[in-house]
Amino acid sequence: MSIALVRTRAIDGLNAPEVTVEVHLSNGLPAFTLVGLADTEVREARDRVRAAIVTSQFEFPQRRITVNLAPADLPKEGGRFDLPIALGILAASGQVKGTGLAQQEFCGELSLDGSLRRIRGALAAALAAGRDARSLVLPLENADEAALARDVGVHPATSLLAVCAHLNGLEVLPAHPPPVPGVSHEQVPDLADVRGQYQARRVLEVAAAGGHSLLMHGSPGTGKSMLAQRLPGLLPPLSEAEALESAAVHSLAGRFDAGSWGRRTFRAPHHSASAAALVGGGAIPQPGEVSLAHHGVLFLDELPEFDRRVLESLREPLETGHVTVSRARRRAEFPAHFQLVAAMNPCPCGYSGHPGRACSCTPTQIARYRARLSGPLLDRIDLVVEVPALPYADLAATAAGESSAEVRARVLLARERQIVRQGMTNAALPAGRVDAFCAPDAAGAALLARAMSQLNLSARAYHRVLRVARTLADLAAAERPGAAHMAEAIQYRRGLAAH
Repeated sequence: MSIALVRTRAIDGLNAPEVTVEVHLSNGLPAFTLVGLADTEVREARDRVRAAIVTSQFEFPQRRITVNLAPADLPKEGGRFDLPIALGILAASGQVKGTGLAQQEFCGELSLDGSLRRIRGALAAALAAGRDARSLVLPLENADEAALARDVGVHPATSLLAVCAHLNGLEVLPAHPPPVPGVSHEQVPDLADVRGQYQARRVLEVAAAGGHSLLMHGSPGTGKSMLAQRLPGLLPPLSEAEALESAAVHSLAGRFDAGSWGRRTFRAPHHSASAAALVGGGAIPQPGEVSLAHHGVLFLDELPEFDRRVLESLREPLETGHVTVSRARRRAEFPAHFQLVAAMNPCPCGYSGHPGRACSCTPTQIARYRARLSGPLLDRIDLVVEVPALPYADLAATAAGESSAEVRARVLLARERQIVRQGMTNAALPAGRVDAFCAPDAAGAALLARAMSQLNLSARAYHRVLRVARTLADLAAAERPGAAHMAEAIQYRRGLAAH
């Protein structure tokens, strides 16, 4: 009787809990039993592992083999357990030295010829291995992704044979160096391309400076989508910690792209997206669009065309910055600190209030269209602005407006003031700290008191107006929000009353 222990990682959100693969060889009729709450993909590892061991010129033990994936109550899915199971069998049968197994972790899917295939969640596994001071052996295709966790020894391999040679000391797998961030040649849309729309440009700058959510409404073709696409170009670059979090979420979804490292993501799902696609879900919980937009921008065009239940699912992540997906047998939590930008038409035909075209909608149709957006959801949106149809003179103007670089310089200064003062953006301030950092002067407080009474603002709206006013003051380098800042913040809030 012989036992071998090999450590690996399951993928359960960004936590990547440790899994110990225990392989027990005993006398008796040849059999291969796999236990430990394994799904179909993991149970099929028996055939892949057997073929990979044989084709790699090792002997597959003709004994009773029991593989236990511990802890037993943690669901296991995917092909990532193939490599640790194969190594456990080879170590238990004495074909591979087991002395180096305790300081290393192993992940990888095996082909029938013994080669290693790419897995998802490699970066999350590398970060977790680093916390336990272990190195990680995984497929070569995942090397650049996992090496982003700079404090972890990442050893890529192409095959089971190469990993066995590494463990037997015949040919050591070298540590993969951290990738050098490349220069992206992708053209970022520039705000200078937008003609006119001075108020919308101003609101976009405010949203970027404070991290606020934004809703734009106007007739078709007025530039709502064009403005939204230029928001990432106004935002400050990601810190290394934020870039790692964003990359780890994309790694979990199997969508990691080394070329997008360090860039803020811009996600724009179609209005037919389901709730599971937007906030995450599935029998095996996967991150949704709100998590893929972590530390980036989530743009919802044609907002009322989304299913109402889908939109209501945004309410919790907008407040908490994370999503918890619960299923009968498992629960996963994904980060979702995103900036929401939405666009909508004023009515079903799109021309209500248009200066040159008549609206064909009845008042009932308009009311039904706008009622698709619930009050609780709108109450969580900080800024609302109309994007009107432009006259010919503005469209034909040859003089370009301010570029993204010019606006971004002001945004960076405003963000720096927020970080120095409170350690976070104004939009992220919890309610208990708003009064301490966003208190207006006497004139601003008096104006806000009148607005609370006349507009019947909720307590949530009260805090959001204060946060926006604080951002306006930061852009103006003012010590405290004054009456002018408060009036502008209330004006952006009044757009909600029209809906």
